[in-house]
Amino acid sequence: MKNRRIYLALIILFLASEMVLAQKKGEPLMQAPLGIAAYTFRDQWQNGIPETLDIIQEMGFKEYEGGVPKGASPTEFKKMLNDRGISIPSTGTGFEALEDDPQAVAERVKALGAKYVMCAWIPHKRGQFSKEDADRAIKVFNEGGKVLKENGITFKYHVHGYEFQPYEDATLFEYLVENTNPEYVKLQMDVMWTHFGGGDPVALLKKYGNRWVSLHLKDFRKGAPKDMTGLTGPENDVPLGTGELDIPGILSESNRIGIKHMFIEDESEKELENLPKSIAYLKSLEY
Repeated sequence: MKNRRIYLALIILFLASEMVLAQKKGEPLMQAPLGIAAYTFRDQWQNGIPETLDIIQEMGFKEYEGGVPKGASPTEFKKMLNDRGISIPSTGTGFEALEDDPQAVAERVKALGAKYVMCAWIPHKRGQFSKEDADRAIKVFNEGGKVLKENGITFKYHVHGYEFQPYEDATLFEYLVENTNPEYVKLQMDVMWTHFGGGDPVALLKKYGNRWVSLHLKDFRKGAPKDMTGLTGPENDVPLGTGELDIPGILSESNRIGIKHMFIEDESEKELENLPKSIAYLKSLEY
């Protein structure tokens, strides 16, 4: 009788999962609003802030992550974004700024009306990220993240690939995550840099679940060399769907764990050519 009950329960679970899949079939796999990372347009701002924002709007981006380009105040820039129907949920900070004065970082974030601030780089000797570097970051992230939370802001660390140096029976990335307070320190996965450093994006999304709050979406040229420097040439950043990464798997797992913000970041030197290809690829993906 007990085995029969277990069997019936499994059948019910199977049928329920099939119903969910049937309901989702045909829905876009990209569930979050289309977002853009400011670094993508690093070569365009010199042509004019309004002109660059017009390009961003015309491409269909609804969210922007980054700081204020030179030549505008936070108030002016925020208005220019709002006038184009673009929100700014997230901005960035340098490591030393967070270390020196997290309250000043909080004030800059609040001036933009953002709810998240990310740090994308921990100081270290190239290719030699160490436990001492990780320990310094753990202290800065826990202490700075607490100040930011007290100001209504969520801090997130942007994974850059060099953190996957082996440590004991795991990696320094795992050491970093497990020694930061989840109340104060969340994570942003740059899927290409994670892959570049030897991490498995889908497996890591599953392992750390709701510690992840956003993604940087980019793809890596097939067969290009990888290492743990967190640095590679712009020619290795290719349109989404043309490289080595399992973008459908990443999006599917991101949806499952509830990630709400995904930003395309194109670090190539052909961003205006590549971005429409990446957007079209994302729009083509369905359950």
